[in-house]
Amino acid sequence: MKIGIFSGSFNPIHVGHLILANYIVEYTDVEEVWLLVSPLNPLKSEDDLSDKYVRLEMTKLALEGYPQIKASDFEFDLPKPSYTINTLDALKVKYPEHDFTLVIGADNWAIFESWHETDKILENYKLKIYPRLGFRIKIPDRLKQKVEALDSPIIEVSSTFIREGIEIGKNMRPFLTENVYDYIIEKGLYKHYKNEL
Repeated sequence: MKIGIFSGSFNPIHVGHLILANYIVEYTDVEEVWLLVSPLNPLKSEDDLSDKYVRLEMTKLALEGYPQIKASDFEFDLPKPSYTINTLDALKVKYPEHDFTLVIGADNWAIFESWHETDKILENYKLKIYPRLGFRIKIPDRLKQKVEALDSPIIEVSSTFIREGIEIGKNMRPFLTENVYDYIIEKGLYKHYKNEL
C-alpha cells in the first residue's frame, strides 16, 4: 500500500491538517496518510509542546470518520532526536509491505538541504510537497521522478495561532474539529501557553 507520512507536532491538530491529508488520499496515488505525532521536533524546544499523549489523543479524535487517515505514535519510541531519515527507515523495516512517501510543506522544502541525510531520503523515498504562502516550489529536473509538487488548497492556519487565541480567550472553534475543541476546553489546554515559553 502507498502510505503518505506527514509528521508534525499537531499541537493541536486543526482543520488545515485534515484538509491537506484528505486532499492527498483523494487526489494522489497515496492510499493512506499516517499523521506521525512528533515527540520532539529537533528544531523546537520541548517547552513548546503539550504532552505527546495529549497531542496523540487529539489527533485520534480529529480523524474520526476519516478511515484513510491514521494517527500514529510510531516516533514515540525511536531514539531522540528523531530525524526524518531514521523514522522513514524504521517504518520501512517494520512495514516492508508498504511504500512510504514523505509529505512536507514548501517552507520545509526551501530548507530541505539543511535536513539530516537528505541525499538518503531522496534516494530511497518519494516526496510530495504541499504549497505554503510565500514559498515557490522549485524542483530540479533530476528530482522530478521522486518529488511532486501538490496543487492542494493553501490553508494558512497555524497551531501557534490557535494556542495563542485560546490563551487570550478567543473563540477558536472554527479552526478545530468539534471533538478536539471540546477536548481542549475540557482539559483546560493552552490556558497558560505564554507562561510556558
